[in-house]
Amino acid sequence: MTTQSAAVAAFKPAATSPALAASLGVTLIAAATIAGAWFFQLVLEILPCPLCLEQRYAYYLVIPVGALTALAARSGAPRPLLLAGLAILVLVTLANAGLGTYHSGVEWGFWKGPTDCSGPVINLGNAADLLSKLDTVKVVRCDEVQWRFLGLSLAGYNVLISLLMAAIAAWGFVRTAKR
Repeated sequence: MTTQSAAVAAFKPAATSPALAASLGVTLIAAATIAGAWFFQLVLEILPCPLCLEQRYAYYLVIPVGALTALAARSGAPRPLLLAGLAILVLVTLANAGLGTYHSGVEWGFWKGPTDCSGPVINLGNAADLLSKLDTVKVVRCDEVQWRFLGLSLAGYNVLISLLMAAIAAWGFVRTAKR
């Protein structure tokens, strides 16, 4: 074996398992999505409503579960463990798509949403400043869309992204189960 052929073999990509590809793909999509949500909140100052915040919980679960499943697949973990990780990813992302659909329906006025609202917690100080500080609080309602692109709100995009992640995880599950 020559040095050149050894170098080519070293850079030749290894066969990727479906569990690794799916869990890594879902993890990267989830991380990019939650980073986008934080960008909208922290940079563009589009504050999340209570339902928006609840939809983030799925991402906070999917990112570590997806990363752990990818690490397990990379290290050759047993198939049942990989299938369990992928099943969790499928179920969590499908549930999040359901929550996003509910939120989108609230925004479109198809059904009533939660009655609670959110706003920033501020130090109200003394009674003299109370009224002036209350004027600066922005209450975010779940039924009012703050941003749309191509007719969809962020909740609508969450549905699409969650369904995409569920499809990728389901593909990985099926392909891993067949191996």
